[in-house]
Amino acid sequence: MTTEEKLKHFLEASIESATNQSTQIIDDYSKALQILFEDHKIDAQRKAELQIRLGRESLEREMNKELFREQLRIKREMTKKQTALKSMLFSEIEEHLVEYMTTKEYQELLIRQIKEAAHFAGTDDIMIYIDPSDADRLKELEDATKAHLTVSDTEFMGGTRAVIQSRNILIDNSFETKLKEAKEAFSFLIN
Repeated sequence: MTTEEKLKHFLEASIESATNQSTQIIDDYSKALQILFEDHKIDAQRKAELQIRLGRESLEREMNKELFREQLRIKREMTKKQTALKSMLFSEIEEHLVEYMTTKEYQELLIRQIKEAAHFAGTDDIMIYIDPSDADRLKELEDATKAHLTVSDTEFMGGTRAVIQSRNILIDNSFETKLKEAKEAFSFLIN
């Protein structure tokens, strides 16, 4: 083998070795880049999922806030309507009470309340008051109940009030008190 052949063989071997090494380096670098790319894809996917989840949670919070505000607005509106309806209802009741106070049944109610108060007092002194609007019935009520009655200085929409001072007892059968208690106890049933 001549020097030229040896050089040619050395050159071919060197080129083949360099080609193999460069191919190996390129393959290793490609594999490393592929691993880096896969890691980057996984990280980007995780970040995107986190971003979506955070965005969804933020939207849900905003929707809940808006829902709460709307529920509050509706509740206020319902309360206004209920208050107006309650006011109308009790105005009608007061009108019916005024009509009722002109009936024979009202007269009988007063007699019954007076007799019950007198019976409750027993032998204790009792002051039985009637509403000023019933002053024209005083004599008739006293005759029917055999009780001494007093016309009150303050109006209480009808009915009677009685005081047993020895026992510190107030018997309040006034329409004003009954109406006030009904207003306080009244509520709308909402399904």
